[in-house]
Amino acid sequence: MKKILPFLFLAFVSLFIFSCDNKDDSDSDTYSRMRDITGSFTNGNGYAFTQGIDINQTDVVLVYRAAGNAWQQIPKSVYLPNSGTLPTNRVFDYNFVFDSQNVQIRIDDQNFDLGTQMTPAETASYLNNQRFRLVLVPAQASKNASSVDYSDYNAVVKYYNLDETKVKNTKVN
Repeated sequence: MKKILPFLFLAFVSLFIFSCDNKDDSDSDTYSRMRDITGSFTNGNGYAFTQGIDINQTDVVLVYRAAGNAWQQIPKSVYLPNSGTLPTNRVFDYNFVFDSQNVQIRIDDQNFDLGTQMTPAETASYLNNQRFRLVLVPAQASKNASSVDYSDYNAVVKYYNLDETKVKNTKVN
């Protein structure tokens, strides 16, 4: 009996050592990644374009629009300035939806006709050759993820240790 007692004690202690292992801070089957897509919003594509991308059901999809030298998170409302004979208070939204295979970026809730009630400069700035960055991050992040400001692209890149030099680029339309 005295010979079995140390083995039972060792088994009992081992049970607690492995059950207290706290290495579950991140989602082991999901990793952070990014992809750029560039496309134009036209009447022909219904002011939307879709990018096929494998999205695990546990991923969170963040979408940012290139705005000069910065990235702005969408959904985002755009308020166009009053311009001569064009309607006043022109507003539209950049928005996106996704499922497990695709991300669709689109323009929603416009209160005017995008095809006829925008100046050529506005069309060039807001509809043509728009670049978006898709950022897929684990849904189950570490304990400090709640402190990340997801509207701040640079904070997301830093927190998830994303390498911007490895971003894949895709042109749609």
